[in-house]
Amino acid sequence: MKLFKNQWSNIITALIVLVLIIPGTRKPIQIFVNKLLSFSPSVTSEEDRERLVDYNWVLEKNNKDRVEFSQYEDKVVLINFWATWCPPCIAEMPSYELLYQDYKDKVVFLFVSSEDRDAVKGFLDRKNYSLPAYRPLSEAPKPLNGSTLPTSYLIDKTGKIVIEKVGSANWNSASVRETIDKLLEE
Repeated sequence: MKLFKNQWSNIITALIVLVLIIPGTRKPIQIFVNKLLSFSPSVTSEEDRERLVDYNWVLEKNNKDRVEFSQYEDKVVLINFWATWCPPCIAEMPSYELLYQDYKDKVVFLFVSSEDRDAVKGFLDRKNYSLPAYRPLSEAPKPLNGSTLPTSYLIDKTGKIVIEKVGSANWNSASVRETIDKLLEE
């Protein structure tokens, strides 16, 4: 009995490792941990904000409509590079959905995934998300870089990147909403 009492930490560690090895339990745990550790993204200081080189970017909406990014020049734009298989991406989606519901008529939301259109649509439908999904048909303008998932950008009306966040975040925070409200007033 004494041997069993001394081994609790080893048993718990072994169980955690086992749960993380099993694919069916690993993803939900990763999503939970990412949600737990997601904080509001921070605003880039005015002097450190990069500006988009241009607005030459072609996207395809999930309904197959072709969209020119240039039509969003002079607008506040929130871009999220994501994937349906990415636990940090999935973890931040509920906060995006809440933000989208309140700002969809004021801010341009672009949820960009290189995945198959049906996979993205199926994921959004299963989760009851109304987020607008796009596929890139050309390379994103510099300095936008969606090679690490998730990566998100909040861009002001002049093309400056106000928030650049790699990794999951709580996009429905008071500070993000205050930032967006200020950008809409400019």
